[in-house]
Amino acid sequence: MFRNSTFIIAFTFIVFQSLYAQPSKSWTSGDIYHKLQKLNNVSSVMYLAAHPDDENTRMIAYFSNQEHARTCYLSLTRGDGGQNLVGPELREALGVIRTQELLEARKIDGGQQFFTRANDFGFSKNPTETFQNWNRDQVLFDVVRLIRQFKPDIIINRFDHRSPGTTHGHHTASAQLSVEAFDLAADPTFHPELGAAWQVGRQFFNTSWWFYGSKEKFEKADKTQLMKVSMGDFYPELGQSNQEIAALSRSKHQSQGFGTAGARGEDFDYLEWIKGAPLSNKQSIFEGLKTQWNRVEGGEAIAATIQHIIAQYDFKNPAASVPELILAHQKITQLKDAFWRNIKLKEVEELMLACAGMHISATTSTPHWVPGNAYPIKIEVVNRAAVDIQWTACQSNWIQSAFTAQILSCNRAATWNPTCTPPAQTPLTNPYWLNEPFTIAQYQVSDPLNIGKPETSQQGQVGFTFKIGECTFSIVRPILYQYTDDVKGEIYQPLILVPAVRIHSNERNVLFPSQKARDISFVLLANQDNQKGEFTLKLPAGWKAKPESISFSLAHAGEEQQVQFSIYPPEKPAEGMLEAQVIMGSTTLSVDQQLIQYPHIPTQCLTKAAQIRLIYAPVATKPFRVAYIMGAGDEVPAAMKQLGLQPILIEPDKLTMQQLASIDVVVTGIRAYNVVLALKAKQPLLLEWVKNGGHLIVQYNTLDDFVTPTIAPFSLKIARDRVTEEKSEVVILNPEHPILNTPNRITSVDFKDWKQEFGLYFPSEWDPAFTPLLSMNDQGESAKKGSLLVADYGKGTYIYTGLSFFRELPEGVVGAYRLWANLLAYKK
Repeated sequence: MFRNSTFIIAFTFIVFQSLYAQPSKSWTSGDIYHKLQKLNNVSSVMYLAAHPDDENTRMIAYFSNQEHARTCYLSLTRGDGGQNLVGPELREALGVIRTQELLEARKIDGGQQFFTRANDFGFSKNPTETFQNWNRDQVLFDVVRLIRQFKPDIIINRFDHRSPGTTHGHHTASAQLSVEAFDLAADPTFHPELGAAWQVGRQFFNTSWWFYGSKEKFEKADKTQLMKVSMGDFYPELGQSNQEIAALSRSKHQSQGFGTAGARGEDFDYLEWIKGAPLSNKQSIFEGLKTQWNRVEGGEAIAATIQHIIAQYDFKNPAASVPELILAHQKITQLKDAFWRNIKLKEVEELMLACAGMHISATTSTPHWVPGNAYPIKIEVVNRAAVDIQWTACQSNWIQSAFTAQILSCNRAATWNPTCTPPAQTPLTNPYWLNEPFTIAQYQVSDPLNIGKPETSQQGQVGFTFKIGECTFSIVRPILYQYTDDVKGEIYQPLILVPAVRIHSNERNVLFPSQKARDISFVLLANQDNQKGEFTLKLPAGWKAKPESISFSLAHAGEEQQVQFSIYPPEKPAEGMLEAQVIMGSTTLSVDQQLIQYPHIPTQCLTKAAQIRLIYAPVATKPFRVAYIMGAGDEVPAAMKQLGLQPILIEPDKLTMQQLASIDVVVTGIRAYNVVLALKAKQPLLLEWVKNGGHLIVQYNTLDDFVTPTIAPFSLKIARDRVTEEKSEVVILNPEHPILNTPNRITSVDFKDWKQEFGLYFPSEWDPAFTPLLSMNDQGESAKKGSLLVADYGKGTYIYTGLSFFRELPEGVVGAYRLWANLLAYKK
C-alpha cells in the first residue's frame, strides 16, 4: 500500500492532468529545453470563458510557450447543451466528449484545464436568463475557489462583461462572474473555506474583430486603449509557430467541427485592461509584476542554477543536465513557499526523468476489471541514459506483494509483475460530476477536492520512488490497458472498472402509443466467469411484464445473453421507471455502462442504473415507408421506431429515383445540408421526387456553408432565430391545418415539458408558398414564425422545421411525438 498517501493528495490539484497521458511520454531534446525555460518562470495566467471552444487557443499557446507561464483555461461548463458532429451523444454524454476534447487540446497548447459545476443547459440570450437557471452563487464560489487554488497573476476574459444581450448569455455571464470573483478572491472574509485569499494582479478582456461586427470595422476602430500582443512567434525548439500549435489545439474540438488550418507569420491579438494595476506602457501584461524567481524567498539561488542549466544544455546529451537538476531540486526543497515548492518540485522531477530518457509504465492486458477480483499487471521501468538511478519503491493500494529495490542499468528494462486487486467496494468508473443527482443547469459535487477537476482521478495508480544521486522522490502513474492494434500499433486506454454483470438496453425512453404490449430487449454481459441467476424487472404500479423473470447463465467473461420481455401498459395514460435487475444469490445488480469510443479521445465510461422510462400516452400514427438521410448525427430514426415505424437509412450518394419510388417520406437529419456533400448532386433529384408526389421533411441547418444553395423548392433564408425558453407560449397560427389535426389534434398542451429549447436556426424570410404554422418567442422578443413551415410543390409537399425534434424525441416528449407523427402523415 501507499505508505505516504498524503503525497498523492497534496499534489492532486497540481498534477492531476498528467495522470491521463500515455505512459511516461518521451520528451525530445527540444521539449526538455522548453520545459527548462518553463521551470525558470513563476507566473500564472488564467483564461476564462463559458464553454469548450470559447477559449482563444492562440492566447493559451502564447502564454504557455512564449511567456512560459503556468496557463489554464477555466471553462464554466462542459458544453453539454450543444450539438454533436461526430455521433449521436447529447447532453451529459456530449459533455464528457467535450471535456476530453479540451484535455486533448491542452496537451497540445500546454495549458491546464478546469471547470465549475455549471451545466450547459443550452443557448441563452442574456445573462439574466442564464442566472435564472444556474445557481449563481455556487458557480461564483467555484470561480473564486479556482482562482485561490491556481493563484493567477493575470486573468483574461474571452467575453465582455458590459454588453449583455449581444452574445450567448453564458458568455456574458462568464465575464461578469470573473469580474466579481477578481475582488472576492482577494477578500479574506469571503468564504475562507474556499481557500486562502489571493490577489490577482490584473484582469483583461480579450477583444477581437468579432466583437466589432467585422474585420473591416475592427481595422478602423480606435485601439489606443488596447494592448497589442504578438501571436506569430515561432518556437524553434518545438518546430512550430504559435498559430500552428493553436490550430492543432482547436482542431481537437471535433464534436463541434472546428478543424482549423495553421497560420504562419506575423499575427496579433488584443487585450483591454479591466481591473488591477493599470498599465503604463502596454508592452507586457506582467508589467510591474514579479514573474521570476525573485518573487519567492530564496528563489534567486534557484534561478541562478536553472539559468546555468539552460546555458549549458546539451541537445545531444540531455542527461548531462541531471547533476545540476539534482542541485536545483535540493534548493527548491528548502523553499518556505509551499505553493511554488510543490509545483516546481514536480517540474524538476519530471525533467530529471526526461533527461534520463526514462520509460515508466504500469499496464494490463485486460481492459475491464471487476472490483474484488485479482488481475496481473506489468510494471516496466527503463533508464535510457548513463545516469545512476535506483528504483527504491513501488507501491499501490491495490498491490499487496512486496517490491524489491532495483538498480536501473543503462538501457536495460527492469520489470515487476505483481497482482492487483481493487477492493470489492471500489466505485465503478464514472465521471465524478455524474455521481450525484443533477439538474439541466447545475451539477452537484459534494467532495470539494473534486470541484474544478476536469475528470475523475484515474482509478488504479502506482507510486514509483527513485533515487538519483542524493535526490529521492516519488511519482505516480496510472494503470493503463495496453494492446496492439494491427493498423495503429501500440495503443493505451484508461482502465475501466465494471460490474460482474452488465445490463444493457438500447432504450432510454419507451413510448407506448397504444395499449398494445411492446417487447423490450436486454443484453446481459458477463465481465467475469461463472455468472448465473435470475433476471427480473421492477415495474411501476399498473405495468406488467411477461415473463416475470428469466434465468441466465454466463460461463465466461465476455459472454452475452439476449433476453426479451413483453411489457403491458396500464389502462390509463401513465409513466414510470422500469429497473432491470440481475439476482445472483444474495447479490442484486442493476448497472448499465455506456462506453464512448472515438479515435481522437480516450475511451470514456458512464455508469448508471439499468433503468428505462416507460410512457403510455396515446399517439395516433399511420404506416409509412420512411427513409432517413443522416446528417451530423442524431437519434431520430431510433425514436421513430417508438411509433411502430422502421425507417430506412439511405446513403444519399447512391440515391436513385427508382429507390425513391418505394418511399412515402424522406427525412433529412440535423445539419444534413451543412455536412453531407452528396446532397449537392442529389438535391435536384429529391426536389423532382417531391414535385412528383413525394413528401420531404428537412430538419434544422446552421448558417455554416451549405453544400447546395437550393435546400428548398422555394426561397428560404435561414437565420439565427431560436427560442431557448422551453416554457414560452406557443401560438398555433392555423389551427385547422391538416398537420395540426391529422392524425393527432395538436394543442398548446403538446408543447409542455419540452427539454432545453423549442428550436434553433429558424428561417427569418420565406417565399409566400410556405405556410407558417407556429409562432413563439423568448421573453421580450418579437414573435418567431419560422419554426415550422410547409409548402406544396407540384404533387408533393415540403416541410422545413427548426424545432428540436432531435432532442425531444429521444427524451420521450409526448407532444413532440404527436406532432412528429403528423408531419410524417401529411400529404397534399
